[in-house]
Amino acid sequence: MGDLRIIDGTLAGGERLDKALAEASGLSRERVKALIGEGRVTLDGQTVTQPSLKPGQGARFAIDVPEAAPAQAAPQDIPLAIAYEDDALIVVDKPAGLVVHPAAGNLDGTLVNALLHHCRGQLSGIGGVARPGIVHRIDKDTSGLLVVAKTDAAHEGLARQFADHSIERLYQAIAAGRPAPANGTVRGAIARSSANRKKMALVEDGRGKHAVTHYRTLEALRGAALIECKLETGRTHQVRVHLASIGHPLLGDPVYGRTPPRLRPLLHELGFARQALHAAVLGFVHPVSGQALRFESSPPDDFSRLLAELRGPS
Repeated sequence: MGDLRIIDGTLAGGERLDKALAEASGLSRERVKALIGEGRVTLDGQTVTQPSLKPGQGARFAIDVPEAAPAQAAPQDIPLAIAYEDDALIVVDKPAGLVVHPAAGNLDGTLVNALLHHCRGQLSGIGGVARPGIVHRIDKDTSGLLVVAKTDAAHEGLARQFADHSIERLYQAIAAGRPAPANGTVRGAIARSSANRKKMALVEDGRGKHAVTHYRTLEALRGAALIECKLETGRTHQVRVHLASIGHPLLGDPVYGRTPPRLRPLLHELGFARQALHAAVLGFVHPVSGQALRFESSPPDDFSRLLAELRGPS
């Protein structure tokens, strides 16, 4: 089975076991559920098997984390734009079109395949064999910065920062119309759409995951606006869902909104066939050294060309 690593501590109580353990341990919630199912989690010395269990305050937990199995994804020599790298982590500037980790329909040619080659397999095993080193992700057709853990200690430290919302994440978006007010905050729980499981949707509080996006208009454009979005939380498709919910979907987004008819010829002419979203700023505390790090990424050429055209005359 390989070497075991023990994560232990006490719980505050009042939350589902899988959620509480994810927050306390730095492991992903799905990873925690899998470990519970494998009988690797104990509460006060007793093995537990129900992720939905709500432990009492002060309950002592222990998680046996097995050594990661060899990654199923194969290393592939795919060029990477690296913003920063050391022995613990790597910050990558991901191009639009690159899937983060292998899944059905995208078993190779992913960021994970590229990282396995670049890092010679030295990635954190906490994410499991399909997602080595992956602490968070951005959509296939979103460009920009994300951080990947090389060590388990780095993974746990970064995951804690994501869980307590202390990571700085700023996105640039080109959205239809001009928000009124120009600056504001969108709050709304996000979950899988009951009508279309491939989409996320705003749902009533208590059913989905709490999500908060702060936005400000950077520039009024021709039939659109350049918007900066600051993520307080990091839910799947959060910016896309929240901006669409206030009537300003991202230009080019094939899922959450329709590009205004007057702008469709421009996007077609430019060959812009993705959501206009770029992860421009990523800031966090280095989980090993304690150093504050902040990275900025300029939008890619396709985003910049679209922006330049929308600055033109009406």
